Amino acid sequence: MQLTHYDNQFERKTFPITLICDHIYFQQNIGSIFRISEAFGVENIIFLGKDIPLTPRKINKTSRSTHLHVPHTIIEETSDVVSYLKDNNFEIIALEIASNSKPLKEVSIPENQKIALLLGSEIDGISDELLKISHQIVHINMFGKNSSMNVVQAASIALYEITSL
Repeated sequence: MQLTHYDNQFERKTFPITLICDHIYFQQNIGSIFRISEAFGVENIIFLGKDIPLTPRKINKTSRSTHLHVPHTIIEETSDVVSYLKDNNFEIIALEIASNSKPLKEVSIPENQKIALLLGSEIDGISDELLKISHQIVHINMFGKNSSMNVVQAASIALYEITSL
């Protein structure tokens, strides 16, 4: 028999993971990022960019009200995000296909370290400025003709992998 949301037997847990959403603007993706973040116990979400559309009515459809439970903030300038990550000693992991990226399965998480998982925009991916400060750049191996996947699908796979370590 299928369990309800209130009857599930999953352990409630928060991980020291902050998602950095680099100029992600599609509201369906923003709502889904909240939902997957709540499901995987993400501590915080930072939306990088100007005019991030956090309109609750539109986001609520995909977030299923999780935007009310996951702490989040907007930072408009990339340089401010860079300073924040460096000043707070994050292990910075970029989820991006790059010339120097390695498979996600090879990610290594230092013990007792806060993690910043960088997610790129739907159009341009992660900015070069953020890639340059990343300690690790990881990609998800894909076997079809397409060279990318939706940012939320990729985030889901990465969060599953990172929280399983």
